[in-house]
Amino acid sequence: MTRIRVRFAPSPTGYLHVGGLRTALYNFLFARKNGGSLILRIEDTDRARYVEGAIENLIETLHWVGLDYDEGPGKGGEGEPYVQSERLALYREHAERLVNEGKAYYAFDTSEELQEIRKARGKYDRRSLKLTPAEVQKKLADGVPAVIRMRVPDNAVLVVSDLNRGSVEFASDGVDDQVLLKSDGYPTYHLANVVDDHLMGVTHVIRGEEWLSSTPKHLLLYEFFGWDLPIFAHLPLLLNPDRSKLSKRQGDVAVEDYRARGFLPEALVNFVALLGWNPGDERELFSLEELIQEFSLERVGKSGAVFDIEKLRWMNTQHLRRKTDDELLTLAHPHIEAAALGSFGDQYFLSVLHLMKDRIEAAEDILTLSPYFFRDPDTFDERSRKKHWTADSPARLTDVKAGLADLDEFTHTSIEEVVRSVAQKHEVGAGKIIHPLRLAVSGMGAGPGIFEMMEVIGKDICLQRIDQALVVLGV
Repeated sequence: MTRIRVRFAPSPTGYLHVGGLRTALYNFLFARKNGGSLILRIEDTDRARYVEGAIENLIETLHWVGLDYDEGPGKGGEGEPYVQSERLALYREHAERLVNEGKAYYAFDTSEELQEIRKARGKYDRRSLKLTPAEVQKKLADGVPAVIRMRVPDNAVLVVSDLNRGSVEFASDGVDDQVLLKSDGYPTYHLANVVDDHLMGVTHVIRGEEWLSSTPKHLLLYEFFGWDLPIFAHLPLLLNPDRSKLSKRQGDVAVEDYRARGFLPEALVNFVALLGWNPGDERELFSLEELIQEFSLERVGKSGAVFDIEKLRWMNTQHLRRKTDDELLTLAHPHIEAAALGSFGDQYFLSVLHLMKDRIEAAEDILTLSPYFFRDPDTFDERSRKKHWTADSPARLTDVKAGLADLDEFTHTSIEEVVRSVAQKHEVGAGKIIHPLRLAVSGMGAGPGIFEMMEVIGKDICLQRIDQALVVLGV
């Protein structure tokens, strides 16, 4: 049985698109599930779009999300190197072979001529085929810029057999004589892609739906070279909530953007895995190992998948809650250091994280959602003030302050006993004291348990804040 070999073949044109992450992920899961190999191949033949440092960023991003490849840049393996710009002689050799066999031809058109041709008929008119062999050789000898085009057969039906879509038919009359080798010596995607997939022994081509319309050209190249076809599986489009194709105009599309915003790699991978694939039941939360065990191409759908940022936030929260406090502290450290909060130690941050764990969507939320753990409030929530701060609040909080001052041990249990004792003295429900007390200590109307929060903040600071609130809020 042939060992499964798949590839992820991005272009180094910038950041890793979430659609690219899904393609990489599905190839990774399919390879790992079936004991196969994942190849990383850098398709950098479009030099006009090449971005310096993009390859290194891509590799680092794949490492961050846990998608390790088996062959490719820095890994070695059969057919290395896996950077297409380092394989130009190979592509020229194959393009010229097709020319010699009458399956491709040299074309010498200028950019202006090509624009006129497209306006007139929408596809290349094969005018270069009218040149005699002698004329072709003279132009080449004179250094006239030339491309090599494939010669698409007339009146043929090209059938793409796709795992997700079944048989898809294309009429060859609608397929242009694709440029295979450009005048600068670089191959187009179509030639380099097919040559590399064959030479690298790729058994399954798993890629986005946008490449389906190009697949007839690839079928012809496989036929021209006499090579066996791989198995194709084209993945559904990723969509914005309005069902338009996912684009930067409607939100972040780069994996690095979500990393910078504090999303967990395991949450992002879990979310992206479900954009087109489903496990066949109601489960939504998966680790990478669980995805490997469950994944199959047969459960990848045809319909476009909506990228719902709210679902990603929810999923990130669920994965955060699975982490230990120590793991959360590690995630929060870069944000803590950037905030330059002062002399708080790790044990203090661990106490804060323990209280905030069920309330945060990202690790840095402990700074943005609960600033009162690190500094005195300089404002007081107006809605809570209007609702809960009454003419009786100063007297009640004065009694609470006196009771807290007498405590030898400032624990959430002893704090609660004081509050309930004062409530009993004033013949009111505990809420009549808890809400004004929260406002005084945190400046906010909501948060974690007030007694646990005050225990973490500490006795002296809580007493100082109650005093300050009595002065600022008064009656």
